[in-house]
Amino acid sequence: MDELLDLKQRLEQERPTPWAELPDLALYMDQIISYMPRQLIHFDDGEVLTSAMVNNYFKDGLVPRADGKRYGPIHLGYLTAVCALKRVLSVRDMKVLVSAGEKREKPPEELYAYFLQALDRALNETAQSLPPQAAPEDLPRLALDLALRSYASQLACARILDILQPPCEEAPKKAKK
Repeated sequence: MDELLDLKQRLEQERPTPWAELPDLALYMDQIISYMPRQLIHFDDGEVLTSAMVNNYFKDGLVPRADGKRYGPIHLGYLTAVCALKRVLSVRDMKVLVSAGEKREKPPEELYAYFLQALDRALNETAQSLPPQAAPEDLPRLALDLALRSYASQLACARILDILQPPCEEAPKKAKK
C-alpha cells in the first residue's frame, strides 16, 4: 500500500529545522506563518498557524514576546514545539511543560535540541511500528493500535504533568465566632 509506505517514510525522514539552520534574521508575522508548515509533518492544506494563534500563544506565555514586530529563532523554536504539542496537550498543560523546561535554566537552543531529539525518537518508534506491507483490511487494526498507544501515552503524560504542577494553595478558612 503506497500511502502507508509514504507515511512510514515521512515519519522516518521529515524533521523540523535544527536550531543552527533556523533563519537568524528577524522575520515578520506573515513570514513566520508561511515558514511554520515546513517545520512539522501534516497531510492536509489546513492552516498550521495563524497570526491570531501566535498572539494567543504570546498572551498565554507559551512563546516569548516578539522584539517589536520581529521574530527570531527563539520564536520559531517555541512555535515549532507548540504546534506539535497543541495536537495532544491543552494550553494549561503546555504551560506546565514550558515552565518545567525553563526552570532547568538551559538556553533556548538546548531546550529546542532536546525537543527535536524527543520528537525524532517518537517519530522513529511510530514509523517502526508500521508494517512495510499491509492490506486494506489490516488498516482498522493498525489505526486502533496506534490510537490506544496514543491514549496510554496521553494518560501517562497527564499524570506526570499533574505531578509537575505545584499544589494549589487552599484558601484560608474563616475563623468562627
